[in-house]
Amino acid sequence: MSEIQIKVNGEEISLTQFPAEIITQTILGMLKALRGVEVVKEVEITIKNAE
Repeated sequence: MSEIQIKVNGEEISLTQFPAEIITQTILGMLKALRGVEVVKEVEITIKNAE
């Protein structure tokens, strides 16, 4: 089972099981499609929006 934590502007966003699973599986699917990525154990993504 996967665990996901999302923070926006430093505040954690509460997710129910359905959106958490969609976000997790989407990100894992994209990463596994990348050349050289076989097993994904942990992912850290940071996005800084310039707006």
